[in-house]
Amino acid sequence: MFSTSDTIVAIATPPGRGAIGVIRLSGPEALSIARRLITHRGELEPRRATFTRTCAVDHVVATYFPAPHSYTGEDVVELSAHGSPVVLRAIVERATACGARLAEPGEFTFRAFLNGRIDLMQAEAVADLIDAVTPLQARAAFDQLEGTLTRAIAEIDDLLFDLIAGLEASVDFPDEGYHFVPTETIGGRIDAVLEKMRALLRSAASGRLVREGLQVAIVGRPNVGKSSLFNALVGSARAIVTDVPGTTRDLVTEVIDLDGLRVTLIDTAGLRDAVDLVEAEGVARSMGALDVADLVLVVVDEESDAEISHVCRVNDKPIGGRSAAGSAGQVSRRGGVAVETTSERRHLVVQNKSDLGRSSRGITVSARTGAGLDDLRAAIADALDIDLRRDRPDITNVRHIALVERAHAALVRARAAAIADGGAMPEEFVLADLQDARAALEEVTGRRAPEDLLAHIFSRFCIGK
Repeated sequence: MFSTSDTIVAIATPPGRGAIGVIRLSGPEALSIARRLITHRGELEPRRATFTRTCAVDHVVATYFPAPHSYTGEDVVELSAHGSPVVLRAIVERATACGARLAEPGEFTFRAFLNGRIDLMQAEAVADLIDAVTPLQARAAFDQLEGTLTRAIAEIDDLLFDLIAGLEASVDFPDEGYHFVPTETIGGRIDAVLEKMRALLRSAASGRLVREGLQVAIVGRPNVGKSSLFNALVGSARAIVTDVPGTTRDLVTEVIDLDGLRVTLIDTAGLRDAVDLVEAEGVARSMGALDVADLVLVVVDEESDAEISHVCRVNDKPIGGRSAAGSAGQVSRRGGVAVETTSERRHLVVQNKSDLGRSSRGITVSARTGAGLDDLRAAIADALDIDLRRDRPDITNVRHIALVERAHAALVRARAAAIADGGAMPEEFVLADLQDARAALEEVTGRRAPEDLLAHIFSRFCIGK
């Protein structure tokens, strides 16, 4: 995948101009190459910042981190220079001329993983922390980087290892006729492991929402104020607002922070019988957005005679679910939109333009004045049954969740084998499923990770991390 015997270099700070830019060197020749880049002739003291300059380019601060006490576990030198792309590129070019190789995406973190500085879960947490857009995402990622999930998995793995070792001893020495793990205790010991695994999985649904976020689509007839509501929730004029019906022809998206959750708002084209091909394509894209939305905001105004209920349909296609209020069994149509009772998808009905003093339906807001927006945000969180303010989830990554679920299924099979026929089943049958469970956990930590999986994970990283 990557060569780990050479010295790599990369700019570790984001592209563009800034006050400071950092160049990172890692590998066996990091110190000697750094010494050739700077004018300082004395020793670089470990973990001490040294003010110097690079050859005819800039003043820099050089910091040396000797192996194994560095981010990568190798010798690392970081040069902090002025954040000019020209200056930073010049230093990198000089480093490559001195024998360093340009780093690939994620290669510094990959070396940290290979050198045992972090496990695979912590490496993935590094990427999640960089990508975090809400404080809750950052907190969850930092907890995993600090080892919360590592410790939880290790505790489960230790229990499995002890049980597997005892059963293997019984299988390896059959002539002695001695069971190193009493047959009648196997089921109970597996139950103890299962309980810890279930506790981990209980937070998986909310954890996945924290990491990946969710999508909320705003729908309704033209000119009910969908784009105005979208702009009000985003806090800026992202979508064009006019009095002309059908102004929004394409999907407009923006990410917001809702009680710590990453929410992607989607403003959609007005739902009606399209008047031209462009609007028809916009309506089709709106329907596609509804297919993947976790929640639908159905925006109405006083012109909407459709009853508040549990699903919206456009040309008889369902687009909603639960609403703020309902009127069972009633159906009406206007402009190609029908509303009727069902529970296929979560939605909230939002009465916009409350500042005009019109009759109230569903949740009342005014996109123009901001009235009711806090109530709407609270209603969105309630509709999604989300409350992550108390406990942060231990497990958030869909890869980790799938592997822990696989381990859980193997343990369930092992327990069934252990108690079958009153415990008369040979240990080999129980062992096979226990080893499958442990193999799945080793994939989580990276002890048993195929090379293509590692390549996929580290390709997500930015260059320099």
